[in-house]
Amino acid sequence: MQSGELVMLKTSRRGKVREFIVNVCDDEFHTDFGIIDLSVLLEKSPGDNVISHMGQELTIQRPRMPDFFNHAKRTGAPMMPKDIGPVIAYTGLNKNDSVLDAGTGSGILAMYLGSIAKRVLSYEIREDFVNVARKNVLSAGLDNVEIRCGNIVDEISSVEERFDIVTLDTQDSKDVIPHVREVLNPGGFLVTYSPFFEQTKDIRKAIDEAGFYDVRTIECSEREISFSDRGTRPATSRVGHTGFISIARI
Repeated sequence: MQSGELVMLKTSRRGKVREFIVNVCDDEFHTDFGIIDLSVLLEKSPGDNVISHMGQELTIQRPRMPDFFNHAKRTGAPMMPKDIGPVIAYTGLNKNDSVLDAGTGSGILAMYLGSIAKRVLSYEIREDFVNVARKNVLSAGLDNVEIRCGNIVDEISSVEERFDIVTLDTQDSKDVIPHVREVLNPGGFLVTYSPFFEQTKDIRKAIDEAGFYDVRTIECSEREISFSDRGTRPATSRVGHTGFISIARI
């Protein structure tokens, strides 16, 4: 491993898995399993083990985006992986794309997009959310994701860049949509996320008036399956609905 590299240390006790995301450095990392000398990671590779001063063995892994989703600090309810998946799939997001994102929140969507795209510029109106999102992005080691504090309704007219994809997760999406054409490359995609029927209806009206085509609105439901000695059935602990995703193209 190299100095500054992010790694995940994974262990278990009494059948419960614990994970820690750390930087490879010369510091010590304190856990309830004991102190770990992080400098020993310089001589390790993924799959190797380290041992705390209390004798707890931890396995080294390279963290992936679902790990950052699980460990990132929250400022509210982020978009779930089940909703982020269709965004990536239906837009064909790739390593050459630039993305304009608004409604950063904790930065979860921006981080997922940034793990694939060339560049992500994300706007968040609340400064306290911006600070959290920037720390999450830094923790994920993404230097291609920029978080700006500002209201996208006001800022979009002054954005000089052009993008391949625009993603909106704000209450004001309908007011932003009339200006999206000004920043989208030909063939680019607009994606909005909204939790309520009423907001989604306003978004669809704005999309139609702005002259987009190939428009669709979907709800992505997810059912986890529960396995037990009694039998196999859909789990009852999850809420199916999170939000509606509208996708359109110019």
